[in-house]
Formats: sequence, structure tokens, C-alpha cells
Amino acid sequence: MPKGIIGKKVGMTQVFDENGHIVPVTVVQAGPCVVVDKRTPERDGYSAILVGFEKPRKVNKPGAGQFKKARVEPRRYLVEFQVDNIDDYEIGQEFKADIFARGEKVDVTGKSKGKGFQGTVKRWNFRTGPKTHGSHAYRIPGSLGSTDPARVFKGKKLPGRMGGKKVTTQNLEIVDVNGEENIILVKGAIPGANKSLVTIREAVKVG
Repeated sequence: MPKGIIGKKVGMTQVFDENGHIVPVTVVQAGPCVVVDKRTPERDGYSAILVGFEKPRKVNKPGAGQFKKARVEPRRYLVEFQVDNIDDYEIGQEFKADIFARGEKVDVTGKSKGKGFQGTVKRWNFRTGPKTHGSHAYRIPGSLGSTDPARVFKGKKLPGRMGGKKVTTQNLEIVDVNGEENIILVKGAIPGANKSLVTIREAVKVG
């Protein structure tokens, strides 16, 4: 089975470990997922499986044709997982949350909460100006650079859209797995709002 699964963030809660200590966890409704297609080195240049999750409200014609060819029920979300040996997987193969076990380290990817247009103090953690009488520079960015280039350098931290981007949190521990209800409890916080889509993969930097 692939060490990766698609799920939805349910929310945060807390549980007690075997020593009676409180552990903050994020509840993820993970799976069941099904293999919809395979990416082969001969055809695509790499080895991966296309995994589907959750039944859709409706399916367009191109998508319906893809699922009909694979002989699987339509899925709302599709995510690729790279694998070493493509022959270990079959189209239509289903896997659930129990591919992971308690104590494993995982990387969780999701879309961060969108904050809209924000200034530099909130977006980049800039320090504020002096809080004294007559100060008019309490939350402004300040100088944009030297006068010699007469331009703003690329990469300058400025006000703008904050959040709403793909974020991965690495080396999170799985506290518990409920294979019957497809529930995974991940220690700590993970990216994204409640009900948002997340992917859980085996950690690449275990340590």
C-alpha cells in the first residue's frame, strides 16, 4: 500500500496518553481512497499512482470518461503519489486509514487559511514604529531600499495577499488510528481550515 492518503481536516481536540498527559491532536477523516490511474516511466517519465477521494456532486464528461475507463466510481478529489514500483498497485485498488499506525511520523500538506490583504506587521512580522506623540509611522513598512538603484529589489517584503497557499508541516506524529471509521489523530496542528482537503504522506525527514 502507498504511504500516502487523502483526507479532510475535521478539527482539533485533545486526548490523554498512557501517562495521563494531555496531547493536542488534529482529527483527519482519511479515506477510503481508490487508485484511479497509474503513471508509468515509459509513458509519463515517472512512477506514480493517481488516487481519488470522496464522491462528487456531479462529474463533467472528460472526468466521467476517465473514471469509466478505469472502471471505478467517480471521485471528487484526485492526488498523485509517487511510488517506487508501479507494479505493486492495481487500478481500482482501495486503501483506508489503517495503512498508517500509531507512532509513525508523517508530513501533512494542506492549503493555509486565507487572510486577505495584510500589511507587513501581520504578514512578515515587522516591528512597529515608535508609539510616541507625533509618530506617523506606527505600522508602515519604512524605507524600501537605497536611493542609488532607484528601484525596489525583487523579493522585497511588502503588504499583499496573505495565506491561501500550499503548506506542508513535517515530522508530525500519529497518535491514534481508527481503521473502522477512517479517522487519524495527528499530534499538533496541521495546515488549513476545518473541512479543507489535506494529504498525509510518510515523513521524508524522519529524525
